[in-house]
Amino acid sequence: MGRIRVACSTITYGKFRSAEPGAYPEERLLAEIAEAGYEGCTSGPRQDRTPGETTALYAQYGLTPVSGYLGADWWKPERRADIVAQAERLGAFHEAIGCGELYVAAGGFDYVSRANGRTRSQLAGHVGPDDGLTDEEFERFAALLDEVGALTLTLGVKSCFHNHVGSVIETRAELDRIMALTDPGKVFGGFDTGHLAWAGEDVVAVIVDYAARIKTLHLKDVNPAVQARSRAEEWDYGTFCAHGGWVELGDGMIDFPAVFAELEAADYDGWVIVEIDETPRASALESFKVSRQYLASIGL
Repeated sequence: MGRIRVACSTITYGKFRSAEPGAYPEERLLAEIAEAGYEGCTSGPRQDRTPGETTALYAQYGLTPVSGYLGADWWKPERRADIVAQAERLGAFHEAIGCGELYVAAGGFDYVSRANGRTRSQLAGHVGPDDGLTDEEFERFAALLDEVGALTLTLGVKSCFHNHVGSVIETRAELDRIMALTDPGKVFGGFDTGHLAWAGEDVVAVIVDYAARIKTLHLKDVNPAVQARSRAEEWDYGTFCAHGGWVELGDGMIDFPAVFAELEAADYDGWVIVEIDETPRASALESFKVSRQYLASIGL
């Protein structure tokens, strides 16, 4: 049987750090994530310390550094060299910290729909079939994903594709297409439950269909009333977030017991990462505790 390990992202601190500059040094973040009961925390390369120093710092709090993130405009030929260089740097860092998965995701928040002239950020959560990449752009995107996936595998790191509302891979149709165009031996799944739900997709169905390919997951939950209103009124990305679209695990619309039942049926062995982009709670620590306690209540 596989083992599901639970980590946490520091993104939840964003608004608190903005409100109180200097009040949330990294040591405080790590201490609070450990206090809330997580085993790991997201990480990335830094110029001021080595990967070994990062691992040692996290270990002081009983934490393991886990998957970072590479978001890029993969379909743009002029971006290829920079994307490959970023992948090499991130792959080497992940190898050095002993992390076997890297999230790779599409950019394109400023990608303009040919159907209506609006950007994908403006279309977040209510994308139409004519708002996305062209066939040629999809092909270039997939080819570079395969190249990067092959590169990171030489370092023992799996490139795991990540869906994201507001990017050019938001809907189930877009996700299915990029996954079909890429080699399953080079590009894996690192999906986001909250972004699937906000996009109006069936989260459990995605897990069922891609269970064998999923190697890591971001866990978010979504307020169903906000999600419905955002789609009906065609809000942009920021408006959804400002109206409390993100909520802690168990407070929203996603059937997490069903998600984990499917992962366990597939003998999933790996990290899941709680990532509440903007919490309605009074503090990041409260947010971390609520989500971790919910996961514990369903057996994790």
